[in-house]
Amino acid sequence: MRKIALIAVSLMIVGLTGCSSLGVQPWEKGQFARADMALDSEKLDQALDDHIYFSKEGSSGGRAFAGGGCGCN
Repeated sequence: MRKIALIAVSLMIVGLTGCSSLGVQPWEKGQFARADMALDSEKLDQALDDHIYFSKEGSSGGRAFAGGGCGCN
C-alpha cells in the first residue's frame, strides 16, 4: 500500500511540474519575429478571410468594427 502511495505522489509531482517551463525563452524570440511567422503573412489568405467575414456579417469594414449584418448585435 505504501508503494502505491509513493508512486501516486511521484506521478502527481511529475504531472504538476511537467508544464511549468512552457513559454518562449529570450533566445527563441527571434524565431517568432520573422515575417513568415506573422498571423497575416500571406496576403491572399488574409484577403480570403476578409471576404468570408464580410460575406457572413453583411457589412463592410472588415474585422475592426463591431456589429453590422442583421443588427442583432
